[in-house]
Amino acid sequence: MSQPKLLLVSHVLCPYVQRAVIALTEKGVAFKRRDIDLANKPAWFLALSPLGKTPVLVVDGTPIFESAVIVEYLEETQPHPLHLADALSRAQHRSWIEFASVVLNDIAGFYAAPDEDALAGKARTLAARFAQVEAVLGEGPYFAGETFSLVDAAFAPALRYFDAFDRIADFAVMSGKPKVQAWRAALRARPSVQQAVSADYAARLDAFLRARGSALSRRMTAAA
Repeated sequence: MSQPKLLLVSHVLCPYVQRAVIALTEKGVAFKRRDIDLANKPAWFLALSPLGKTPVLVVDGTPIFESAVIVEYLEETQPHPLHLADALSRAQHRSWIEFASVVLNDIAGFYAAPDEDALAGKARTLAARFAQVEAVLGEGPYFAGETFSLVDAAFAPALRYFDAFDRIADFAVMSGKPKVQAWRAALRARPSVQQAVSADYAARLDAFLRARGSALSRRMTAAA
């Protein structure tokens, strides 16, 4: 039986797209990627995505939207599973994937914080989130030890943001969290994580952050 043709509709900076790309790459699945401008969404994309968000995976012409649904579909239909074998471990991992989504929302609040007080508050929130992660990490290098899983795919885009944040200032989010720091380094070195973004991703992200009109934007301008 032939494999379905897969088209991933994406945005160059979307962290949820990165999750899907990492999963596809880890599974060795052939796919095409088509980037769109979310500020000027084409009509064909809105016909595929009722929520108007990326990613959308088009499978032989049939669209699937929402990254969590996409990666679960890939788990059900493609080789090289990224979930652990037993049901309880899978459920725990799904819980931490949801936690990663909360962290991404906190990151968005951080880079959009309107003033220094709000920025500091968001940094404390992120520090507390990653303290919770630190408490559950083992010896690594990945969330489930030697096995790369969908939890790693979910957190890798969140941790990637801190490469940009660290260039701006030390916000102490990762301070005192050696396991998170080691995990972050392991994910940064993973080929699937590296390949999930374009070569100019860092420059594009910096431009995006500068354009927010936020406290972080002003720090970037002052440091230039």
